[in-house]
Amino acid sequence: MLLNLAIRNYATAADLTIEFEAGMTAITGETGAGKSIILGALGLALGDRADKTVIRPGASKADITALFGLEHLRAARDWLQLQDLLAEEDEESCLLRRVINSDGRSRAYINDNAVTLANLKTLGEMLLDIHGQHEHQSLLRRRTHQRLLDEFAVAANLRKNLQTTWRQWQQNHQELLDLSSQSEENSAESQLLRYQLNELEELGIGEDEVARLEAEFKTLDQADVVLATSQAALDLLSEAEAGNVASMLHRASTGLTALSGLPPRLTGALELLDSAAIQVEEATGELRAFNAGFQADPGRLEEVNARLGTLHDLARKHRVKAEELPELMTELSARLDKVENSDAELEQLRSNDELLREQYNKLARQQSQQRRRGAARLASAVNAQLEALSMPHARLEVSLQPIASEVPLSGGQEQIEFMVSTNPGQPSQPLGKIASGGELSRISLAIQVITARTSQVPSLVFDEVDVGIGGGVARIVGELLRGLSEQTQILCVTHQAQVAGQGHHHLLVSKVQEKNKTETRISHLEGQAVVREVARMLGGDSYSEESLAHAEQMLATQRTG
Repeated sequence: MLLNLAIRNYATAADLTIEFEAGMTAITGETGAGKSIILGALGLALGDRADKTVIRPGASKADITALFGLEHLRAARDWLQLQDLLAEEDEESCLLRRVINSDGRSRAYINDNAVTLANLKTLGEMLLDIHGQHEHQSLLRRRTHQRLLDEFAVAANLRKNLQTTWRQWQQNHQELLDLSSQSEENSAESQLLRYQLNELEELGIGEDEVARLEAEFKTLDQADVVLATSQAALDLLSEAEAGNVASMLHRASTGLTALSGLPPRLTGALELLDSAAIQVEEATGELRAFNAGFQADPGRLEEVNARLGTLHDLARKHRVKAEELPELMTELSARLDKVENSDAELEQLRSNDELLREQYNKLARQQSQQRRRGAARLASAVNAQLEALSMPHARLEVSLQPIASEVPLSGGQEQIEFMVSTNPGQPSQPLGKIASGGELSRISLAIQVITARTSQVPSLVFDEVDVGIGGGVARIVGELLRGLSEQTQILCVTHQAQVAGQGHHHLLVSKVQEKNKTETRISHLEGQAVVREVARMLGGDSYSEESLAHAEQMLATQRTG
């Protein structure tokens, strides 16, 4: 509910801070005192349009903040959390702020975060509704008519299931559109990928083949040098007639062995010579085996060279290194699988679309049935209230017009609008076309009284709901508002003592002129101050002993009745 409203330099208000409580708050004051300032400021805090003319003369900007409690307002909290706008220090409250500058521009904030005016409006509609001659009046919008009827007549689980199904269909439908738009591109890509993959697969590229071929090429390309070098090494080790390594090692080892009483310090040297001889013998065997099996092969050299050329040409074509060709094959294969599987995915999305449409249509038909039955009950109940509010000729009709649509709609299969006729023989017209603010306020009151137990808006403001009615009807209006305040916080701007007397709380708006300046002030009235204000309203902006006694009696009767 609304907890606090702070107004700075708006119209004739220099600096006002108003605390609000649960229940019904009556807002009164003499004509022209500035009661509309509260409503205008609230409207701006909730996203109404603004211009620089609202700024108090002499000030550079108007600044308005409205603090709301979020207890039991799950929808508002979920929306704030989704927008990352929840107050970190207190998730149970929300601060709306509007600043209007002298250049006509305005800024909007939610919990000190700059937001768009659209966001401010969206949240505002969840927190408070103003009924009367005011821009923020949500009852002038068809989406509010739909919400009120659905909350009144359609089972909560049906509404939830329908919205869930619609969101699932919407997500699936978007994926279907996105994938369908790619189908032609996928076809061309599939052909290209298949050609590229076939080209690579036909080559039969082995793992590490490029590295092996390059090593083999180097060997074959230097065959004469390799063979000559290998033979020279073999000669040095064992085949030279004089001075080969094997014979020298043998002589050295034989000499040391022939010594009688080999000194211990030479034992290690003898062991190393024997080991070296063994290794030279093994190396000699390797060289002989290589020389015996190796021969220059120009044909093989040409074959290896051609294979390497093919692999390098293909690598350049794909802008990769030749050794990366096997990895490229794996990548192309994965991409081809994904593209070709998109057809199966597309078919699955089409199947989901059909199933979700069927499920949506089934739920929407149930909703339509409940709406039609509920529309008649809602209209009948509201019309009964209108008679009690001295509007016996006014008639509300809840219009349900089928919507011709090939796709599911979030609001169901019909457009809902409240239609009203205020005089006999007058055709029904949309609620927003009612010229009289007083009539609109009373119709709004009748609707809210009937939908109060199901509506989710926690705070309602009624602006001059009692215009053009007499004392008896005014008493009924007051009683209805007080009864409505058991479920919803009520703020009521009124000129009728019978309405004001029903308030749990009372705000008096007054205007003070000082030093050629006019300033609006607001006071909380209690006890005898309330009696005097009600007496003033009974006596026509003045009061006497008789009106005081009348006010005292009326307040006592109303508050104990």
